[in-house]
Amino acid sequence: MATAPVMVTEAEPTKQPGNLRFALTSLTSLFFIWGFITCLNDILIPYLQLLFDLSYTQAMLVQFCFFGAYFVVSVPAGMLVGRIGYQSGIVTGLLVAGAGCLLFYPAAAIQVYGLFLFALFVLASGITILQVAANPYVSVLGKPETASSRLTMTQAFNSLGTTVAPFFGAWLIFSGMDVSADTQVSSTSVQLPYLLLAASLIVLAIIFAWIKLPKLGQKDRSNPIHLQGSAWQYRHLVLGAVGIFVYVGAEVGIGSFLVSYLAMPHIGGMSEAQAAHYIAWYFGGAMLGRFIGAAAMQKINAGKALAFNAVCAVFLLAITILSEGKLAMWSLLLVGLCNSIMFPTIFSLAIHGLKQHTSQGSGILCLAIVGGAVLPLLQGVLADTFGVQQAFLLPLLCYIYIAYYGLKGCIPQSTAEQS
Repeated sequence: MATAPVMVTEAEPTKQPGNLRFALTSLTSLFFIWGFITCLNDILIPYLQLLFDLSYTQAMLVQFCFFGAYFVVSVPAGMLVGRIGYQSGIVTGLLVAGAGCLLFYPAAAIQVYGLFLFALFVLASGITILQVAANPYVSVLGKPETASSRLTMTQAFNSLGTTVAPFFGAWLIFSGMDVSADTQVSSTSVQLPYLLLAASLIVLAIIFAWIKLPKLGQKDRSNPIHLQGSAWQYRHLVLGAVGIFVYVGAEVGIGSFLVSYLAMPHIGGMSEAQAAHYIAWYFGGAMLGRFIGAAAMQKINAGKALAFNAVCAVFLLAITILSEGKLAMWSLLLVGLCNSIMFPTIFSLAIHGLKQHTSQGSGILCLAIVGGAVLPLLQGVLADTFGVQQAFLLPLLCYIYIAYYGLKGCIPQSTAEQS
């Protein structure tokens, strides 16, 4: 499955560099806010685990519902954006995400885990619409040859949101309490944070409905095109979709278990509230690496850089699994630095050379983000069966595949060329 191709006209914005800068600056705020919201899940998981006495597998349903929305909503979101354009798609996504945040209030009031999961699904549906509209918007606002660099830079601000969120979440949700022992958490602790997020999203929707941005993204129905073949015929795209699947699954899985892992006596021996702050080190490494990568990737071969980072991640996870104490703790946190360039690099390598199938290829890659729903759930099963530390073997295997993709799998080739 993939989104329908979207016809775009690039002539208008490329003639107005000031307009381009303003549009990119505005879009950067969106990357920050959805990174912030996504990272709050890593605080929400141990909170709900304590509140409802959940197993690791049950707690991972948070990520399953959140990232499952990407699989369910991506195709209809692509069709919607093709009808209304990028800017209106952004406004719609912000409003839907705001509605999801508002649902946290009744979920906390009646203390039903299922309603929390539904609220997360609605919230993630709005984020999915934002992604479908904003990612290609960034790509077309400027020269095609610098699209990867622009996407890496905006992803860096996404990581800034994930770096700030742990402090916000730990402060408001855990309220500075030591909940590692028998202290009871309050079911209403999430009401204020998500009400504030809802208000912020609604205000952003009003701003994006009002400001003037290049009118792009609507399907040109007066000039239909008939595509020959399919994006699925490109081997490097299919392998890239697997790469996105395993990368998102590994990144989300590690982040989801960080608080529980650091709270273990033989690793960090800290409370959940204290451990929550260390999530910032994990995502802060990704942020730092993306700012560096946005410049470095202009000169370094993308595939080799991807493979190098993946091999480093494998090495760090092996240390995490086999050691204890500070060594195990910091080895895991440093994986965030390795993650930095992975998503934008896999994405840009996978759609390289697709020509008229680029839109369809982008839709396939967006669907592959469902790895963030499937693999953390599987990691939860492994944690319940073998232990949290041993469960990190799953993301280790994911990074081995990413190293292969960077070295060989990313080489552009279609099935037509092979035959």
